[in-house]
Amino acid sequence: MPYQIDFDTNNRILRARFLGRVTDDELRDVYRFGQEHVARFDPLSGITDFSNVTAVAFSPQTMRDLARTKPIMPDPSRPVIFIAPTPDLFGMGRMFELQGADTRPNLRVVRTADEAYAILNVRDPQFAPV
Repeated sequence: MPYQIDFDTNNRILRARFLGRVTDDELRDVYRFGQEHVARFDPLSGITDFSNVTAVAFSPQTMRDLARTKPIMPDPSRPVIFIAPTPDLFGMGRMFELQGADTRPNLRVVRTADEAYAILNVRDPQFAPV
């Protein structure tokens, strides 16, 4: 599977990790999963982690389209972080951030997991598959 969804119950962080080659369909699948299941987990924050992406096979248009849809995290005060280590992924993340700024005021794009955990004030999160 090109992605994993996991949850840290102590810190209530829902995380989607993409692996390998990522396509438009896979981005949409993860987005749908988040929209359908966020109430089940009631996360205080969310992370989308692109650290293990080896090939970007999704379009900027898909990122723009997703940014214009209803946010996964219904409470805009809860932080959402994209971990995007490469220039192309960081640029896509920033584009998503700018396109969705009105409905996602607490979305941040960072380059490392350590940066994400520092923003969330979390040490040593314990994620388990959902």
